[in-house]
Amino acid sequence: MYEICIYGAGSWGTAIANLLAKKNLNVCLCARNEKFVEILQATHKNDKYLKDIHLSNNLVFDTPKNAHIGIFAIPVKYLRDFIKKFSINVDIALSLSKGIEDETFLTPSGILSQTIGIKKDQFAVLSGPNFALEVALELPTASVIASCNKMLVKKLQDTFNTFYFRIYTSSDYIGVEYLGALKNVLAIACGISDGLNLGQNARAALITRGIAEISRIYKFFGGKSKTMLSLAGIGDIVLTTTGNLSRNREFGVKLAQGLLVDEILRQMRGIPEGLNTVMACFAFSKKYSIETPIINEIYNIIANKKDPFQSITALMTRPLKSE
Repeated sequence: MYEICIYGAGSWGTAIANLLAKKNLNVCLCARNEKFVEILQATHKNDKYLKDIHLSNNLVFDTPKNAHIGIFAIPVKYLRDFIKKFSINVDIALSLSKGIEDETFLTPSGILSQTIGIKKDQFAVLSGPNFALEVALELPTASVIASCNKMLVKKLQDTFNTFYFRIYTSSDYIGVEYLGALKNVLAIACGISDGLNLGQNARAALITRGIAEISRIYKFFGGKSKTMLSLAGIGDIVLTTTGNLSRNREFGVKLAQGLLVDEILRQMRGIPEGLNTVMACFAFSKKYSIETPIINEIYNIIANKKDPFQSITALMTRPLKSE
């Protein structure tokens, strides 16, 4: 049994595992594919997701095992099945994943509660404006760890903080989780706008009005208003909607180019969490009558193959209103 296991050997899971291993902690990076584990063990590189980054010699690689602290970097769409397949059991759970599960509308904390029996005071979430590659390159980065357990969040703050990775704390794990998922929807919208060369005015409008939409959703679930102004809110939104390393923005750009979803996914190394989140948000907003015109149009572009220019026209010709 390891002290710390990171589940998911994608770019973010690998970067965080490497960060902790450099601090001489007992860390195992877990990948579900045994052949991939063997490659990691032999090379101490993950060129599939973090090309040319040498991983700490202190980092151990294995298939999923139980741990005292389990750090989950599995796409939310696959998290439930992953836990069941490998019978994962941990004492403390930290989520790196940013998504919402279809039908249940659950974030990782809800899924972990149902599958492992994790209680609120055993759970924390890490989120913020963090591109994995820049963390792996030790470029200055700030993030937030949120939990309702003050002792746990302080322990994790000390565990993760380094000279290049500055950690703040929050008690609003609900708001941090939902904002981490919802900002990916805005990133897809901005990718579509940028891919169509609609200009910086359009991008700014999408971000601003999109924030109004996601605020309605995350507040519905109990997120605090002040969290929108945090690293997990505005910070992550700005980075993901404008940064060239954003998978969700890249997904939107490719949609604007006329590529089909399946074709885009074959071209991308990682999974854009916003794709699944759009589907969940569309269903949720319809069920509870929450006004989300931008999310609705992104859904129509993806699910119904609506022409993006028609979606822009639909948004721009809506009935006039106060802000």
